[in-house]
Amino acid sequence: MTRARGLAGAAVIAALCAWRVSAQAPPKQAPPQQVPPPQAPSQQAPPPQVPEDQIPELQIPQMEEQPQTLSASAQRIYNEARAELLQVRTLLKGQDTQASVGSGFLVTDAGHIITNYHVVSQAALQPERYRLVYSTSSRKEGALQILAFDAIHDVALVKPVDPAALAGLTPLRFHPKETPISQGERIYSLGNPLDIGFAVIEGTYNGMVERSFYPTIFFAGSLNPGVSGGPTLDQRGRVIGVNVAARRDGEQVSFLVPSLFAEELLERGRDSKPITAPAYPELTRQLMAHQEALTLRFLEEPWRHASHPRYVIPLPQEDFMRCWGRSTSPDEKGMEWERSDCMMDSRVFVSGWLTTGTITTRHEAYDGRKLGALRFAQRYSASFRNEQFGGPERELTTPQCTERYVDRNGLPVRVVLCMAAYKKLVGLYDASVLVATVDAPRAGVLGRFDARGVSFDNALRLAAHYVEGFGWTAAQSASH
Repeated sequence: MTRARGLAGAAVIAALCAWRVSAQAPPKQAPPQQVPPPQAPSQQAPPPQVPEDQIPELQIPQMEEQPQTLSASAQRIYNEARAELLQVRTLLKGQDTQASVGSGFLVTDAGHIITNYHVVSQAALQPERYRLVYSTSSRKEGALQILAFDAIHDVALVKPVDPAALAGLTPLRFHPKETPISQGERIYSLGNPLDIGFAVIEGTYNGMVERSFYPTIFFAGSLNPGVSGGPTLDQRGRVIGVNVAARRDGEQVSFLVPSLFAEELLERGRDSKPITAPAYPELTRQLMAHQEALTLRFLEEPWRHASHPRYVIPLPQEDFMRCWGRSTSPDEKGMEWERSDCMMDSRVFVSGWLTTGTITTRHEAYDGRKLGALRFAQRYSASFRNEQFGGPERELTTPQCTERYVDRNGLPVRVVLCMAAYKKLVGLYDASVLVATVDAPRAGVLGRFDARGVSFDNALRLAAHYVEGFGWTAAQSASH
């Protein structure tokens, strides 16, 4: 799709490219301030450990509206697959205590095991501090080593240091790619929730998540911390997905990685040597590929425009981001405003609480006709100054900011661009663009665009694309 930039578009790009500076010598420095990450499907957090004498061996949720045959199916699925289930734990080497816990499952006779990347991320990135161990439902234990991972789809391939310890077990099979699954079909998630024992969770297949950047399965069932990396099986005991996350703001809304990505990782990594050094270079390579695909797709999407009587305000397409709006009636000081927040439903887990590889936008439209010009300017400026930039100091450099005034087809806008570099993911940045219209004494729009984990060049391209989305409405332009 071709976008007509015109001379104004070229001027925006020229102005933004003038901001290009090295991470070591930026033009202007802003104070480091923490930005809380937007809500998204939550990753599985490390649960507290429970004494073994309190761990039940099997838990099958019973629901009165389900016929008894379904619970019998869950029992059969669990009994057939339990030997191939494992608990995957990350231990702090110095204390030999548990730092995180997840699940996994056996996929080859040679001992290859699939789990989530986020389950093993600490050991992958800090092998000098963490090590991995497994425990089977029959209480066998041993050390694990990482062979390969796919952080973008959140899957990892691991193997026991002593593969013979799992000899004699029958690997789980993958659901055939050519065989579709019907929406509403019963499926069964297995794992070790909350570190209290291996369990089966009965639910339904509800197709693919509509706005996920990569294919993700919508599972109507309750996934809890600890089942991350476990398999979800069809009624014949074949793997259709890998447990990955759940929405904590709802019930029975969980997500699975399609088994295709686990199969592909197995084929790529089954003969790989164990990862023994910090895996930041490989993680960076994967994130670089992701941000390139994300940027290209986003730039191909035309902007929607908010229905404002004065300004053209850029909004992302609804099939790319979910947008939520809210407004206020006149407050005690007379200011009225409307707000829209748009964010992607997916992001890439790095480690700990750090996620990246996502885009968000936001705007606020202010109407101060009931205020004097001075009071409006005071409050409008305060809103602009209240914006925060940056992230965790141990992960990102202090954000570097610069400011320009840009003409958007006769509409003057104030633009601030801030960028912070990832310290260990070399070449990746978090970029934030803040736009404010400055044409009227008692009306205005503040817009914000954030791209997390993009290259420097793509940060500039995305910033220019966002600024170009602002302008006059046709009626307003005619009056000027």
